[in-house]
Amino acid sequence: MAEKVSPIDIQKHLSGVEYPASKQALVDHAKESGAPQEVLDALQELGDGDYDAPTAVTHGVFGS
Repeated sequence: MAEKVSPIDIQKHLSGVEYPASKQALVDHAKESGAPQEVLDALQELGDGDYDAPTAVTHGVFGS
């Protein structure tokens, strides 16, 4: 789990993502938005598959 990053940090760099989005699409969008490595690392920890909303990404990174 990502200890140095908050859900707000992640969502800030995912602003404008069209859901549903794959893990790779989320990582790519975060890279394009200038996300720091901690955010990219947290997104890389997501399971493969599509995420249908920002809350699904948060749950994927931080658990329930």
